[in-house]
Amino acid sequence: MEEQGRGRSKVWTPLLFSIVLVTGMIFGFNLRDSLRNKRDINTVIQRNDRLEEIIDIINEKYVDTVNNNLLYKDAVSGILKSLDPHTVYIPAEDLQGINDDLEGGFSGIGVEFSVVRDTIQVVSVIDNGPAGKAGVEIGDELIKVGDSLVAGTSITSDRIIHLLKGKQHSQVAVTLKRATTGQIKEATIIRDIVPIYSVDASIMLDSITGFIKINRFSATTYREFSDAMKGLLAKGAKQLILDLRDNPGGYIDAATSMADDFLDDKKLIVYTKGIHTLRTEYKADKQGLFEKGKLVVLVDEGSASASEIVAGAMQDWDRGVIMGRRTFGKGLVQEQYELPDGSALRLTVAKYYSPSGRCLQRSFAKGKDAYMQDYEKRFEGNELTRQTDTSILADTTRYYTSGHRVVYGGGGIKPDVFVPYDTARLSSPLQAMIYSQELKAAIWDYFIRNKTKLRFKNIVDFNEAFFGQDQIIADYLSMLKPEDMVQANRVFKNKANYQYFKVQIKAQVARFLFKDNGYYAISLEDDDAVRKAMGVMNSNEYSKILGQ
Repeated sequence: MEEQGRGRSKVWTPLLFSIVLVTGMIFGFNLRDSLRNKRDINTVIQRNDRLEEIIDIINEKYVDTVNNNLLYKDAVSGILKSLDPHTVYIPAEDLQGINDDLEGGFSGIGVEFSVVRDTIQVVSVIDNGPAGKAGVEIGDELIKVGDSLVAGTSITSDRIIHLLKGKQHSQVAVTLKRATTGQIKEATIIRDIVPIYSVDASIMLDSITGFIKINRFSATTYREFSDAMKGLLAKGAKQLILDLRDNPGGYIDAATSMADDFLDDKKLIVYTKGIHTLRTEYKADKQGLFEKGKLVVLVDEGSASASEIVAGAMQDWDRGVIMGRRTFGKGLVQEQYELPDGSALRLTVAKYYSPSGRCLQRSFAKGKDAYMQDYEKRFEGNELTRQTDTSILADTTRYYTSGHRVVYGGGGIKPDVFVPYDTARLSSPLQAMIYSQELKAAIWDYFIRNKTKLRFKNIVDFNEAFFGQDQIIADYLSMLKPEDMVQANRVFKNKANYQYFKVQIKAQVARFLFKDNGYYAISLEDDDAVRKAMGVMNSNEYSKILGQ
C-alpha cells in the first residue's frame, strides 16, 4: 500500500461513515466482470445531436464565456438524476484513481506517509518495494521530491501523492532525513507497481480461531484471501471470523470466488438479471478451502454490494452466523463505459439476488439525497445503538434459508446476531482525542525515540511487554492547550474511555512494528463484535442460531 489518503482506514485518518458511503458509491460496490474490459460507449450508442446542437448554440449566442466541460458534466448529471443512485458519471481526472483501487495496484514508490508537524514522515515501507530497495526506512523524513521542497511548506497529501506516483519504471529522486541520526540521504527510486491490499489483516485470535479483515473486493482480493486462509489453516485454524464491516464492495467475481471457498455441492451463490440482461448464475464449482468449520461474518451499515453477496449466500445456506448491524442494501450491478474524453459512465444494468431469491436493494424512491441520508436517520432513530435490533425492512416478503429460517430482502441483510454501536466510544471528545494531531505527534515521537528498543520477535511478545502508553499519554497531555487539557481529563474520568484510549495507542505503535496485522491483533481485544463472535462460536449458541 502506498501513500496516506488511499481510502483505507489508516491509523492517521478518521474513518467517517459518510466518506465510506460516498466513496463506495463512486468507486465500487458491485461490478460486472466486464468492468475490467471497460467497454467503449461508442460501440453501444450513437451521438445524440440535440445535446450537441444546444451546446453549440450556447457557445455561439450566450452573453458570457462558458466552460464546455462544465456544460457537458452538468448535462450528464441532469440525465442521470432520475436514475438509481449507483449510476454515476466519473470525470476523466478521477477515473484512474478509481480504477487503481479496483485493480489492486498502481505505479508508485511503495511507502505510506503521515504529516507530523508539517513534515512528511515515512510510517511504512512495502517489503521488497521500490522505496525499500532504495534504502528508505520507517521514520525517514521526506525533504524533497525531485526539485520540489516538501518539508515545512504546508504541503497536502494529494500533492505528495502526485509527486511520488508516475509511470512504471520511471525514476524519481528523493532527499530524506534519517530521524535517528539526522543524516541527509539522497536516493533514486525506480517506480513500479505497488499493491493496494484488500486484506487488511490475517491473524489467529486463539489456537483455533482465525480472523480475516477484507476492506474491498478488487481484482486481487481473492488471491490475497486465498493466501491468508491457507496461512491460517496451516496455523491450526478450525473456525473463522470474516470481517466485512465498512467494506463497500467491488468486483462480483472476487465475491463469488471467496464465497465458493465456504460452500460445497454446486450451491448457488448469487444470480443477476435485468430487463436487457439475461439471468446469470454464479455457483460453487471447486473444492473450497473452508467448507467445514464454524464461520461468523461481521457486517454493518457500511457493508455493501459484494460484501452483501458473500453474507447473503452464507445466511441463505445456513453456512455461518451473520453478526453486526443491518447492511447498506445495495443490490445493483453496474457496467462501465468509457467516453472519448477519458471519463466514464458507470451504468446499472441488472439486479442481483441471493440464493433464496431476495433482492437486497434498498428503495431510492424518495431521491438520491434521502437514499444517502439513510445512515443518519438510522443513527438518529437509535436503531444502531439500542441493545436489540429494531431495524425494519421495507420488503416484508418472506424468504427461507436452507434450514427454513425466515429472512427478508429489500433493504440489506439483517444479521442473525445484532451488535450495537458502543455509544461511549462514539463520543465526539474521545474520537477527537484519538485522531488529534497532538496524539499523532506524541506516538510518533515515542516511536522514533525508542525505535532501537522496540525490537520484538512477534506480536505476542509485543503485547505482553509493551508498556509505553503512560509515557505517550503524558507527552500528549503536555502538548494540549489548557481548555483541551480540561476536556481530556473529563474524558479520562471514565475508566472505560481511558482503557480504550490506551488500547488505541498500543495498537498504533504495533502498526509501526507489524503493520496492519499488529494493529488489529491489539485493537480487536477491545472489539465488542469480535468478543461476541468468539462467545457464539465457542458455545452451543452457534448451532442454535443456525437451527443445526
